[in-house]
Amino acid sequence: MDEKMKQSNLVNIYHDLHELAEISGEEHKTTHYLTNYLERLDLDVHHFKGTTGLYVEVGNGKRIIALRADIDAVDQQVNGVWKANHSCGHDAHMTIALGVISNLLQDQSALPKDHTYRFIFQPAEETGLGAISLCKEGVIDDVTMLFGMHLRPIQELSSGQYSPAIQHGASRFMTGTITGEDAHGARPHLNVNSIQVGMDFVAKLNAMTLNPMDTYSAKMTAFHAGGKSPNIIPGNAEFSLDLRADQNDTMERMTTNIMNIKDTLSFYYGVEIDLTIGDDTPGAVIDETAEATLSKAIVECVGDQNLKPRLHTPGSDDFHNYTIYNPTLQATMLGIGCNLEPGLHHPAMHFDLDQLDASVRILSHAMQFST
Repeated sequence: MDEKMKQSNLVNIYHDLHELAEISGEEHKTTHYLTNYLERLDLDVHHFKGTTGLYVEVGNGKRIIALRADIDAVDQQVNGVWKANHSCGHDAHMTIALGVISNLLQDQSALPKDHTYRFIFQPAEETGLGAISLCKEGVIDDVTMLFGMHLRPIQELSSGQYSPAIQHGASRFMTGTITGEDAHGARPHLNVNSIQVGMDFVAKLNAMTLNPMDTYSAKMTAFHAGGKSPNIIPGNAEFSLDLRADQNDTMERMTTNIMNIKDTLSFYYGVEIDLTIGDDTPGAVIDETAEATLSKAIVECVGDQNLKPRLHTPGSDDFHNYTIYNPTLQATMLGIGCNLEPGLHHPAMHFDLDQLDASVRILSHAMQFST
């Protein structure tokens, strides 16, 4: 198949997957599409027991090199209609992974005999729970090197530029409750106003000080208290926190401080405050060998001028749960420059589809010549 036909085929697959967009944990049609496509390639498809998604393998060597593609979409308003939408580029990631599989199958005799290539189509990346669920099913227990990928906004990479690693930060979401009693608006001495407790919580978040060399932030992103009666002082409230940190140990120090704030305010006001950690995505732990392998593949496939340094971004990705679960895993993510605009998770996100083929070539090379 010539290069134009390959690119056309990739674009058709991309459009198919884009139209099948499904939110985290509900990727049934997507899984069915992938299953049918891979079975037509005479591959044995392995479905996961506890979730959607699947994996396949090419080769039968002892050294396992893996590529992970996320398969879920986000739930958002598009032209005034709420729908599942692939505005984070996971449809492109799946397309690229399918292209790499086809590349490796074209000439299996040229592949290293001691390698097995595992392709993991992972659900629920957007919730931060997908990688953890697959770790529990043992999908990376025997993997030596793991590659991921992500389309990058134009502010980070222009079309045709590639980075061999993405230094994602850690993110952690917390939900909280304040439990007290309501009081009449004319008798504020009879209760503690949960809104005041929330305001004090925000003030202490803003006053929190860690090492100035670290990058971090903590924000209250929701607070709900009171009802339709303006003459009732609410004693109960629910709130949420969004925490970000460049390094995982910074996240742990910040979390400890926030728990101390919670305990201090609970004691001071005499109310019960509970905090629960929800979605929790660690920062990137990048392996230098895997990064060097991708760097070489980028140079070989698209030239030295298109190799860019490791990207630093405040975003997060649950890909990095794999390296927390398996510390011996050699892992990195390919940053794909494709003139992505206006930005990730924007309902009208679009990018240069011509970069699908180049991404396939880079990842095919990296997997085939990994050492």
